[in-house]
Amino acid sequence: MTERKPAGMSWETWRDELIRLAREEGAFDNLPGAGKPFTDLDQGHDPDWWVKREKVSVLPPGLELLRKVEAELERIWTLSDEGAVRERIAALNAEIARVNARAAEGPPTRLAPLDADTMVAEWRAARTC
Repeated sequence: MTERKPAGMSWETWRDELIRLAREEGAFDNLPGAGKPFTDLDQGHDPDWWVKREKVSVLPPGLELLRKVEAELERIWTLSDEGAVRERIAALNAEIARVNARAAEGPPTRLAPLDADTMVAEWRAARTC
């Protein structure tokens, strides 16, 4: 399967030809779970499915940042001082900027810096409830 697509052949035709050859060679025979229904179709989508499948112990920087931001936001809502909230948000923004500035392996980050004023307004609103 490391061969190149022949010139003049469409990608679809070439792919179908490779599948046909693999089927003839028995590559699809006796696969684990063959003929059995999928057992997890009723479960929601897990964006970290590949981490669990590959048994990854160290996450790429972009995913590690997402986990760190989620955990830190949970802590921010429990703080009792606005100054501490702003400090934590500033620290998170510095971390987001650092990771976003690097060309990293793994999926890219999709995080923009947090708006401190908006976050503080949400923090205040949550405290008055």
